[in-house]
Amino acid sequence: MTVMPDKKTEYEESATSWRELDPEEVKKGIMAKYPPKVARKRSKHFVVNKKKDEQSYEPIQANVRTIPGIISQRGCCYAGCKGVVMGPTRDIINLTHGPIGCGFYSWLTRRNQTDPSTTPDGHNFMTYCFSTDIEDKEVIFGGEKKLKQAIQEAFDIFKPKMISVFSTCPIGLIGDDIHSVTREMQEKLGITIFGFSCEGYKGVSQSAGHHVANNGLFMHVIGQDDTVQEGEYKVNLLGEYNIGGDEFIIDELFEKCGIKIISTFSGNSSVDHFRNSHTADLNLIMCHRSINYVADMMEEKYGIPWMKINFLGAKSTAASLRKIAQYYGDQKLIDRVEEVIAEEMVDVEKAQADVQTRLKGKLAMMFVGGSRAHHYQELFNEMGMQTIAAGYEFAHRDDYEGRHVLPSITVDSDSRNIEELDVEKDPTRYNPRIPEDEMEQEERHGIKLKTYDGMMPDMEENFTYSIDDISQYETEKMIEIYKPAIFCAGIKEKYMVQKHGMPMKQLHSYDSGGPYAVFKGAINFYYEIDRMINSKVWGHIRAPWEENPELAAMYANE
Repeated sequence: MTVMPDKKTEYEESATSWRELDPEEVKKGIMAKYPPKVARKRSKHFVVNKKKDEQSYEPIQANVRTIPGIISQRGCCYAGCKGVVMGPTRDIINLTHGPIGCGFYSWLTRRNQTDPSTTPDGHNFMTYCFSTDIEDKEVIFGGEKKLKQAIQEAFDIFKPKMISVFSTCPIGLIGDDIHSVTREMQEKLGITIFGFSCEGYKGVSQSAGHHVANNGLFMHVIGQDDTVQEGEYKVNLLGEYNIGGDEFIIDELFEKCGIKIISTFSGNSSVDHFRNSHTADLNLIMCHRSINYVADMMEEKYGIPWMKINFLGAKSTAASLRKIAQYYGDQKLIDRVEEVIAEEMVDVEKAQADVQTRLKGKLAMMFVGGSRAHHYQELFNEMGMQTIAAGYEFAHRDDYEGRHVLPSITVDSDSRNIEELDVEKDPTRYNPRIPEDEMEQEERHGIKLKTYDGMMPDMEENFTYSIDDISQYETEKMIEIYKPAIFCAGIKEKYMVQKHGMPMKQLHSYDSGGPYAVFKGAINFYYEIDRMINSKVWGHIRAPWEENPELAAMYANE
């Protein structure tokens, strides 16, 4: 039940005054507290959104190492590989080769949901935490023998069709060769077994782990099953992790439109679906940063084009459905998509009109990974709210400024640390889904392919900020200055933000909420945010004597 505050809140007051602040002066004041060398470095990550010229925005520094001593939001390479990309796949045993702490920390940290009934064997290993539990003696004498035993034990008990092994920091340091072990065990057991060199220290954040995972999937899984499934419009959904059931309702919407999902990377996913994914007509990318590597390689090897889409927000969902229909150019699909949009928007517009009466003009900040800090702004816009600052913890410059900056990004030693696969056209299975000239022009029926404009162009110029790898100090200062009505990030920031007396929405795992994708999810999100912001609980963060320190008393005989 939504409870309206009795008087004008500090959030509403701040919403009318924030435009009077000079963002460059705000930035200058925050940077002034750092030592000069740190301030120079952080200034490049902390950018006021404004155009540099007709096509470009102020460049932002991203994908470089966090400054030692600063409390960062980032995760490690292993977290990106095992936790993000491979973790949501239900029927592969993901075995962490390392201390039990690494495995336990990556176990069910996100609310990735899955439906085992959609694959014949019904396997679901996501509820298990598999680890070799490396201890002191293996660190001294080597852990390869223990890894072989663990693979054998997992095979004997669960009879999986695939096992993958993930190296953590100690394994990289002692030099265990997980790849020779997995090759040996694959030959012995007769199932697909392969390893990921995703030691936590590799790269500058979890982004390196995404790249390593993409390479592993492409080399060992994709393309193993050539069965062509029935369906007129067959797509893969890339960078969708089914947090809180998002993929379930995207799939439901696609079915309504007549579009078939061959494979989702990696929410509600199965290795059988991955193996068959090269038979789709089109790859759709939700999270640009975590999965664009696979899309590029599948285009190169199999001739499958890709386009960037967004199913967070009703307006974005409608635009993405129209892009897909336009790509195919089939009037039957175009008409059906318009019918579905018209049908779904009735309830969406009703909900928008309702929540806007309570949320319009309030401020939001969001710092989450992939494209989420960009995509969720659409939902806040639809509620009449303003995003004052946003950023990512593992993005590259193209996620902020758009892919046109790719040629200008310098490849440093951290980026070179990640293997780049040499991909060529498959001699028998390369099949361009659209004419070669359209593939080269990266455009189909007026729809731009293989492009992403980034987050900055969709944020208001001159008043808003893009902040890469925001520190805890910067987070607290931005909250104190702008007093947003809500802050969105991950679990590490949750309680620090709440102590400021404002709601904190997790967009990595949704807490207990969701789904938030497509039209139905948008309505869920509107009312969830309405409930969080307008709850009276935030008025009780400070004790009564802090609000009214004067004591009043009277004589008993009066």
